[in-house]
Amino acid sequence: MNTTLSLEGLQTDEQRLVLDTVADIRKCGLESILSLPQLVVCGDQSAGKSSVLEALTEIPFPRNDNLCTRFATEIILRRTPSDSLTIKVIPDDQRPLGEQESLKAFNESISDFSDLPNLMEKAMNLMGLSNSSTSTTITPAFAKDVLSIEIEGPTRPQLTLVDLTGLIQTETKGVTKSDVEMVKEITHHYVSQPRTICLAVISATNDYANQGILTKVREVDPEGERTLGIITKPDRLPSGSGSETAFLNLARNEDIFFKLGWHVLKNRSFEEASSSFMERNASEDTYFNKSNFKVLPKECVGIEALRSRLSLLLFEHVKRELPRLREDLDEALAEAQKPTRTARQSSSLTG
Repeated sequence: MNTTLSLEGLQTDEQRLVLDTVADIRKCGLESILSLPQLVVCGDQSAGKSSVLEALTEIPFPRNDNLCTRFATEIILRRTPSDSLTIKVIPDDQRPLGEQESLKAFNESISDFSDLPNLMEKAMNLMGLSNSSTSTTITPAFAKDVLSIEIEGPTRPQLTLVDLTGLIQTETKGVTKSDVEMVKEITHHYVSQPRTICLAVISATNDYANQGILTKVREVDPEGERTLGIITKPDRLPSGSGSETAFLNLARNEDIFFKLGWHVLKNRSFEEASSSFMERNASEDTYFNKSNFKVLPKECVGIEALRSRLSLLLFEHVKRELPRLREDLDEALAEAQKPTRTARQSSSLTG
């Protein structure tokens, strides 16, 4: 579970202390009644979301069967003295109680990332999702359950990221209209939360006007105050083409404006699928030094610059939200204590 030096440097001690506060609240299971500060990776199918998440966290997600895209995947990174990796399932609260208990009982720990695909498939089967395209049994294509992967270690930052199921624009073989609507509902649930920072990922291989995630984030964040746009696959654009110019203008925040701006990443190509994270980062550095995207500011391109942006962004976001979060906690506590006070009053009257 080694990391590169750039991941180790994601946060300062001060930033970790602030984010630890939110982590402690999250561990109490209060997400259902409070909107907690978090980073959510969202986008259309095949936009490169999982590759962005993988590069940010340096967790080698399985690629073969799109396991990460059938449900939301929550990645919790914590800095602790020893290494550990634990996988849990957070059940959809609309499931029958028996199913919820069965899913909650799933709790597996591993010491090697090579075991991750098998565990994820096991969790997927538990959710009732089939991984076989030839299966004769009709099963749902997507689930509202959340796969939670908690990774601890002395070089890990304190960070929580959520990778959402990719938005689907139309029905296809194996994907029904209800599946399309479910994915939209899952995305809305996360991106509409006021303390969520949306990392809206779009692919340069498709006209961005046709990528539904941009419509969605502007619907829930019309001023662009909590959205950072991320452009992937710029290396797939023909050099000097009109489409390359359009994406360069987008990256400069000259078309669709976000107050948090835009960032450009070069994910691994098909030929680079087996390269290490260090090799991936070196290939990306070379691209942004030689391609037409070299005109962009260094702080707006590459994975290391994105980590720095997100680190500061989340830190400032949490600092700003903590006082309001305290107020929400006090209100939730007062609401929870109402039945107790009412019961005591009734008891005293009847006594």
